[in-house]
Amino acid sequence: MSGTPENPDKPPVRILHLEDSRVDHALVKFALQRSQLISEVMLVDTMDDFRSELESGRYDIVLADYHLPGFTGLDAWDMVREMRLEIPFVILSGAIGEAAAVDAMHRGVSDYLLKDSMHKLSHVIARAIEISETRRAKAAADAELAESRRRLAELAEHLQTSIEQERADIAREIHDDIGGSLAAVKLDLAWVARRASDPEMQRHLGSAMEMLQHALGASQRIMMNLRPPILDQGLVAAVVWLAAGFERRTGLRVTVRRSSEQLDVPRDLQLVAYRTAQEALTNVHKHAQASAVDIDLSDREGVLTLEVNDNGRGLDAQALRKAKSFGLLGLRERAAKVDGWLDISSSPRGTSVILSVPLQTSSNPDNTAQADEEPHDQGDFV
Repeated sequence: MSGTPENPDKPPVRILHLEDSRVDHALVKFALQRSQLISEVMLVDTMDDFRSELESGRYDIVLADYHLPGFTGLDAWDMVREMRLEIPFVILSGAIGEAAAVDAMHRGVSDYLLKDSMHKLSHVIARAIEISETRRAKAAADAELAESRRRLAELAEHLQTSIEQERADIAREIHDDIGGSLAAVKLDLAWVARRASDPEMQRHLGSAMEMLQHALGASQRIMMNLRPPILDQGLVAAVVWLAAGFERRTGLRVTVRRSSEQLDVPRDLQLVAYRTAQEALTNVHKHAQASAVDIDLSDREGVLTLEVNDNGRGLDAQALRKAKSFGLLGLRERAAKVDGWLDISSSPRGTSVILSVPLQTSSNPDNTAQADEEPHDQGDFV
């Protein structure tokens, strides 16, 4: 035991001293005693004993001479790294050149101290331990943050999957229950209309038929928006249909360009691309004040790329970073789920949303023809 305990409840600093000189070991103990650092010092002078003591896991810090019989302090440090131990390591030497000291620090040694500056030993030990504890705390915090992000990503994926399933269920219920019921009511009203002779009744029946037709159309639009069956015809058809409905609903010109009429894209990627285009168009309508939108869809070079550009006023940096940008956050989560990424850039000349997802194989690697364009005259968008 070295040092005079000022606080009996404070645990001693456990020091592993790698030194071949008993005199220098005694000087270390004396320096620690004078500094009143509460400590326990274990002396070893061979690599085998050094490894054995390290494996015990009892020590808070290593003090190592630089020149030792048959090896150096840096050899001992290499052993610590090979054992993947997080322990502060201080070179304590009577003769270490500046180049060797710089090399030691570059290799990750905590600190070094010349033996003729032994009065600084307790300060060096305290500083090395503090830095090591700070690094361990940061590593633990980083690991906890990474785990939290992983769980958040898993939660986001679970929620997104649940949302898509819920949308599919709701769309099915609308089609089977509401749609079927409205269709039956329409047939009954048509039957009544064929048998009614009173002009006033005919007028009311006509009004009811118009409202019923509106309800049927609304339920169809809602169902298509929740789970568009047009995706069964492929991503290109779905994006063209989505753009067509948006164009008619908003009056904005929308042009869709694609590398080919059929893109060989897995179903899950199709849904991610479709939802990205849907959210991007929604943002254009709400915020951009644009007059035209261009959509580019490509699977060239083994990457599915969806790019939505508008000529609106753009978004400022704060709008892109604001905490409640859940739509954009959701798009990024969707992209990450399929190992893709989402880039959003904006300027006073407009905003660009680009989704990129690597494909296993490029369905059209040699397709370098000019992209097609198609006017939109079908579908609707809610």
